[in-house]
Amino acid sequence: MPGSAVAQPDAALHRILQVVGARTLHSFGRTILARTVGWELYERTHDNRVIGVVGLVQVLPVILLFVPSGQLVDRSDRRRLAMLCALAAGGIALALAVASGTESPLPVYFAILLAMGCVTSVSSPASSSLIPMIIPRGDLQRANRIGSSLSELASIGGPALAGLALIVVHPTALYAAVAVTSSVTAILYRGLPAPRPLEGVTPGAAAAARKDWRAGLRFIFRNKLLLPALTLDMFAVLFAGVTALLPAVASDVLHVGSLGYGILCASEAVGGVLMAVLGSRIAAWKRPGRVLLIVVATFGAATMGFGLSTWFPLSVLLLVVGGALDNISVVIRLTLEQMVVPDRIRGRVSAVHFVFIGMSNELGAAESGFAAGLVGTVPAIVGGGALAMLVVAFVALRWRALAAMRPLAELEPDAEAAVEVAAAPPT
Repeated sequence: MPGSAVAQPDAALHRILQVVGARTLHSFGRTILARTVGWELYERTHDNRVIGVVGLVQVLPVILLFVPSGQLVDRSDRRRLAMLCALAAGGIALALAVASGTESPLPVYFAILLAMGCVTSVSSPASSSLIPMIIPRGDLQRANRIGSSLSELASIGGPALAGLALIVVHPTALYAAVAVTSSVTAILYRGLPAPRPLEGVTPGAAAAARKDWRAGLRFIFRNKLLLPALTLDMFAVLFAGVTALLPAVASDVLHVGSLGYGILCASEAVGGVLMAVLGSRIAAWKRPGRVLLIVVATFGAATMGFGLSTWFPLSVLLLVVGGALDNISVVIRLTLEQMVVPDRIRGRVSAVHFVFIGMSNELGAAESGFAAGLVGTVPAIVGGGALAMLVVAFVALRWRALAAMRPLAELEPDAEAAVEVAAAPPT
């Protein structure tokens, strides 16, 4: 019937927009918090090592808690868990508002950010593993493109809002605004449909599999495509990510103040949105693994150029290019994971994935802050870009299957790795 043919795509699009909209709002809030805390504490101390500590206290809980977080996600209603994490993030934003309003000492900020890391260790695998459980496989690449576009828009709005607002308002107001966005995120998660049942998994088998906390880790290390893709992306962001050092670049290298800081923060996201729009018009990559290697190498080169630049327009342009390249990488990596991971271990794989990728920004912030404290801001950025290019060469030589990977739409759940995971004795 004509009516049902139209209603089905509309319903699928509505569901995609609701779930990726919830993730986008959460990302929007985290971006505002990260940029505001980074700017506020750097203005108070003018010490790159403080930026390093800010990243470190957020990444440590994710690394230490990925085992129980993955188990919790696989044992729980992922929709409800994501909603509770959004509410907790709102409470943390209010705590930061109080700390900022009372000019609390730095250890208070670090303790609050540590709590944020604990919440993030659960919220990210819960929300990311929820998507393929409520979105049909045929719509996953579409969902990732929409999600990537909205995420980039949030990444533009968050830094730009933070940079512009910090000219006229106290950071307290921005932290309070994040508490509001977190509440809306919780409402969106609550309205989602129930996740579909696990395919081909009996309740007894699912319960036994959930007890094996190493299943997600084993699957990633035995999959010939996912491991190199995660390795590539993780070390690219770890070494070549520059967002944590933007306060120092804006203040001490380019001398552009908080307005320029906001523009720099938004520049990568502008490139990401432009590429997301173009990506929807480009045919699917025939060799997505080869594309991934090329874009990460180019991302490293753009980072080196940014580190050497002392001209504000050029710095902005290079960040836009980096954001466009990062968008391609994100879409390929997320779709790859969703296509090859079996339903029954998505939570644990997502938890490990988040240690690899989701917190690589915070881990990269720690690395960048400490490196800049040792050798200076510019050498840290240039050296990081060079290291990212070396990582690409290593991955290309070590995992040749990545460059030969078939189109993403042709990939299926990795039965061989899944069998090996299931055969291994649980602990």
